[in-house]
Amino acid sequence: MHDSDIRSAGIWRSRRDLIRMATTIASTAILFIPTVLKNSLFSAASNGAEGNSGGQSGVVGTFKSGGDKSGTSMTWSHGLTTGVNGPIPVIVVDQFGYPTKAPKVAVIRDPKAGYDNVVHFVPGDVYAVVDGSTGRIVKQGSPTAWNGGATDGVSGDRVWWFDFTDVTVPGTYTVVDLDKSLRSPEFRIDDQVYRNILKHAVRMFFYQRAGFEKTPETAGSNWADAASHMGPGQDPQTHPWQARLGSINDEASQIKDLHGGWFDAGDYNKYTSWAARTIIILLRAYDENPTAFGDDSGIAESGNGVPDILDEVKWALDWLVRMQNTDGSLLCVQGLAQASPPSAAKGPSYYGPATTAASLMGAAAFAYAGKIYSARSEAGLRDFGTDLSLRAKRAWDWATANPMILYYNNDNARQPGSSGLASGQQEMNDAQRLFAKFEAAVYLYELTGNTNYKSFVESNYASIVADYGPTQWDADRQEALLYYTRLRGISAEVKSRILTKFVANVTRSPDQLPMVITSKDPYRAPIKDYTWGSNQSKLLQARLYQLLASYGNAAEAESIALGYLHYIHGVNPLGLVYLTNMELAGASHSISTIFHNWFAHGTRWERVSSGMPGPAPGYLAGGPNPYYSIDKCCTAAIGTQEYRCYGSVAFAFCRGNHTPPLGQPPLKSYLEFNEGWPANSWEITEPSTGYQAHYVSVLARYVH
Repeated sequence: MHDSDIRSAGIWRSRRDLIRMATTIASTAILFIPTVLKNSLFSAASNGAEGNSGGQSGVVGTFKSGGDKSGTSMTWSHGLTTGVNGPIPVIVVDQFGYPTKAPKVAVIRDPKAGYDNVVHFVPGDVYAVVDGSTGRIVKQGSPTAWNGGATDGVSGDRVWWFDFTDVTVPGTYTVVDLDKSLRSPEFRIDDQVYRNILKHAVRMFFYQRAGFEKTPETAGSNWADAASHMGPGQDPQTHPWQARLGSINDEASQIKDLHGGWFDAGDYNKYTSWAARTIIILLRAYDENPTAFGDDSGIAESGNGVPDILDEVKWALDWLVRMQNTDGSLLCVQGLAQASPPSAAKGPSYYGPATTAASLMGAAAFAYAGKIYSARSEAGLRDFGTDLSLRAKRAWDWATANPMILYYNNDNARQPGSSGLASGQQEMNDAQRLFAKFEAAVYLYELTGNTNYKSFVESNYASIVADYGPTQWDADRQEALLYYTRLRGISAEVKSRILTKFVANVTRSPDQLPMVITSKDPYRAPIKDYTWGSNQSKLLQARLYQLLASYGNAAEAESIALGYLHYIHGVNPLGLVYLTNMELAGASHSISTIFHNWFAHGTRWERVSSGMPGPAPGYLAGGPNPYYSIDKCCTAAIGTQEYRCYGSVAFAFCRGNHTPPLGQPPLKSYLEFNEGWPANSWEITEPSTGYQAHYVSVLARYVH
């Protein structure tokens, strides 16, 4: 039904008249929605946006973190057209909600370009915020067109904003188009609205543990699994990869116990440098916001008196300790077998050699963690922190004495014989190794007061972020620089230069704060570049604004950063919460599938449905990727070298509909799918512990 048809329909006209009459009687009073209209909004299907009506199956899950809801209303989707990613929304909000004093803006959308432009929507004149428990209207007003009614090229949408910042009373609400009888998903206004979401986000790391039993009590019955990769020839007996090439004479003496740690992403491999980065990010989140993290997230260690995030990070640190050789160096990578569930994997585990980069990142993680754990009151954790501090120094010393030990895993062109060891390339370039050494020196200086570390920092700080930076890619680098300015005994000139450059560039660069001030993004979370892992890019940009609030005396930047969480939580063209299986946590429309070897295509964890549990809750997906492509074997000419997937089972994936993510505006370059090669869904939906850590870091700032 077209908008003009809706306006001329008698039943809709009568409902509009009821609202107009109520508004005339008490235009400034708190109103009740008339019963006939309330029933339409919250119970019966309506037809406010052109297209075919459809709904979404409820999310199934048996684990409930403390504070989870018994269910989430799906009536928001009544009257909406169903697309390949679920109901095509017209009113999007943060589906978890908003802190009481935070800015609150609902985004109303009319798709003009992209797969969802089968829907056409013009908002009515009157919007209202309705108390979900009473049906009372607590605010009403008119939406405002973004950019004079222009269509945004990044999203392909024409957009309006409805600001309800002045609604501050805690409760459950929805935003309603009173003329069209369409509504947003429910959301809460409460200063603790994200606390339970943070628990789920931290629990993702528990699900990612290698070599640890997930019991029904700790993981939920749907995701219980025996300890993985603990069999003969697996993690406790990891063999050197070089032995496969016959380059090690005494292989038995080189077998190492490397059990534990986290699966890095949708595959089960473990990478030293990336795990170290994740450890630093999580510990920084705790260091800044210790009260955000409790001892009650339902992991195996919950209730032991230690914040669960410290227990979780210790699990990773214990593995990192095992990756350190007696000479101080750290092995770079561990490749694990793949299967679903993880405990079904029976293949052997292999490790790559020690490298400079892995040792530098190990030094950084050990040094920063040494500070955190040494400050704990528990004797065991204090001793653990002391041991980490010693390990940090040994790793630094080895890397300094061996500055160019490289290893390119899974890359025969650059490292003959390495193909097949893990998947992602963990080796660093010169600039990345310099930053790893810089960051290690920062934490070692804080830990020891040794001026040799300070001298290295102050000789190299100007090379860490480019003169025009930081960009969205520089958040971790910029954070290490700013962290250094907090330390005692440093050069006042160096401190001033770091702070002055950061504040000036973030507030003046056209790709930073001016993007927000000029309302460049109708979804209120602008970034310069959309690529693989765009959800992480959103969080890195948010983190830069949080740092601006902390180091630049710019309190408003904290609220700006919150807009990027709203994007992750549903204020996006898909109206999709980019976290898996979060209905019980309050999301009306969250991710139902991701690329992950546990939750793989064809398994019972493939997708959330009425009959299958889908992936475990709380995983952040990679996000829209306008550079996504299927493997070229799908379109290769017969007889060419690339024509290698034809006739295989995998070739069926070539024939799937990949529009979206292909051929879309950047923000719509997303599809809920999890097929492997050659469909390559990992470029869109794969999670990673790195993405997750940045989400935890940003979210923790708003949990008190």
